[in-house]
Order: sequence, then structure tokens, then C-alpha cells
Amino acid sequence: MILFENVSKEYEKGKPVVSNINLEIKDGEFFVFIGPSGSGKTTTLKMINRLISLTSGFIRIDGKPISDYNLQELRWNIGYVLQQIALFPNMTVEENITIVPEMKKWSKEDMKNRVTELLESVGLEPEAYRNRKTSELSGGEQQRIGVIRALAANPDIILMDEPFSALDPISKRNLQRDVAKLQKKLNKTVVFVTHDMQEALALGDRICLMNNGKIEQIGTPDDIRKHPKNDFVRKFLQTGISEFKETPTIQQILATGKLEASESVEGIGPYLAPHDTIDTLIIALAKEEFIIIKENEADVIGKITKQQLLNYLAQEIHVEKESVVN
Repeated sequence: MILFENVSKEYEKGKPVVSNINLEIKDGEFFVFIGPSGSGKTTTLKMINRLISLTSGFIRIDGKPISDYNLQELRWNIGYVLQQIALFPNMTVEENITIVPEMKKWSKEDMKNRVTELLESVGLEPEAYRNRKTSELSGGEQQRIGVIRALAANPDIILMDEPFSALDPISKRNLQRDVAKLQKKLNKTVVFVTHDMQEALALGDRICLMNNGKIEQIGTPDDIRKHPKNDFVRKFLQTGISEFKETPTIQQILATGKLEASESVEGIGPYLAPHDTIDTLIIALAKEEFIIIKENEADVIGKITKQQLLNYLAQEIHVEKESVVN
């Protein structure tokens, strides 16, 4: 359990960036901090592992103030995933993953087995990836390595600071799914920072919405959706949802252009629904130059051309060949 008791942080006296925070994060919980830029969410996260020192109050882990823990041991036992990934490009995947286990004097066999287990958990073939340099990997693959590196020494707590915000929509969605599955399987306490309301609603067991260094509301996704506490929460929720499109896989991958809703598109060609698969798209585009993606007859999401599909498939073949060669 992580307990915040009257926690504040000031860089300049009398101007708190985090003000009198009181909250409890339960063991095994996926807890999300969200809020606009400057709301204090990242500062609050970084105080947990003492990357930022608090000005007043207490943060306790399992009842013990974090100031009473040896700093090195505290950080070894708290995994940390950044947006910038921060892998060592001159080291292999295995070497990156085993940094902390090696510091903790794990045996070579235990470290090798742990790498195998973790790579498999995020859908990466161990023998194909363990000896590759991280600089050779895609952004999504690098971020997967960043996530499992944080899990390598089996910490009880994982801190994640906007880890997916720099990724393309496909990689982001896949990693969200992988992290959610891992968290449930391993029963880790995850403290997650995001600015994406839909991401918070999809991942969080509970969400803490912050503004100007203060907590506006804490609750489950259903609580936040159905019972926003004030106008700020209501507006932030509406903005977050309206800016997010539940785009289908084919839309995420291929629809590089948007059709404005005001354009008249009825009768200009066949269309598919958002949930249709790429295989369905391939069949449809065998006879057409483009396919419209619609929620219904009037609600256009975008269009996919035959050339866009061919470009994507060519890219996929190239990536597969590279994986085989390496």
C-alpha cells in the first residue's frame, strides 16, 4: 500500500506545485493520475521513488515512510517506465533487461530464464530478440523492453510516466492491452500518469484527476463517468472523450486522411464498418480503388485507398524479412 499524508511540493516558497495531497493506493491496484499540463501529476508520481523530494507531509509504503528506506533499495524495488524509454542502445535486449537483477547478484541462469519469461509475456520471441541491440528495434518494441525491464527484478510497485504517449496508435493500443494483462497476471501495483482520458478510463482501477496541484476527484472509471464531482471534471471528461476516436485497427493502420463529416459521401462507393478486419479490407480493395470507413450510412470516419493498403503490406513484409535475417 502507498499512502500520501498531507503531501506538498514547493520549488519556490509559497508556490506549491502539489498541495496537501491525501490518498491511498491499494496493493495490486492500477492507479492512474491524470490532469492537464502543470497539474502536478508527474511530480506526485516521482515523489514515490524519491526522484523528487517532498516538501512536507509523508509518503508511506507498507506503513513505512519512504525517507526511512535505503534509497538504492527503494528504487530497486520500484520499477520505473518513462516516455523516453531510456534503453542503452549499445547493449543487447538481454543486457538492458537484466541491469537491476545483475546489481542484485542474481545468477546467470536465473537472469536468462527471467528474460525468456518476460519477452514471451509481451509477445517477443526470446531467441530472436535477446541478443539484438535495442537500437535495432521499432519504437513499440523498445517500449515493450522498457516495460519488462521495469519488471525484471520482480518489484511490487511499477511507476509509469506517460509511457505510451510518443507511440503510434497501433503500438499504443497493443501496449495498453499487454500492460493491463501483465498487471492482472502478476498482481503488481501500477501507478500510471497520462494526459489521455480514454487511456485512463480503459486502464485504471481508480483514477485521480488533478488540477493546479490539487485532487479534483478520485474514483473508479464508472464513478468518474457517471458522477463527475464538479465542472472541471465534467469538462475534462468530455474533452478527453470527444478528442478520442475508438478507431478500428484498419483505420489506425491505414486511414492517413480524414473525410469531413460535412462532405456528401453517400453513393460514392462501398464501405466497411470500424470493426472489420484487414483481411476483409484486402478482399474489398481487390475490386475497388478505395473503401469508405463508416459507423453508419452518414457517419464517416475516413477512407482507405488501395495504394495505402499496398504500402502497408509492403512495409509489413520488409519488417518480417528483417526479423528473419536478424
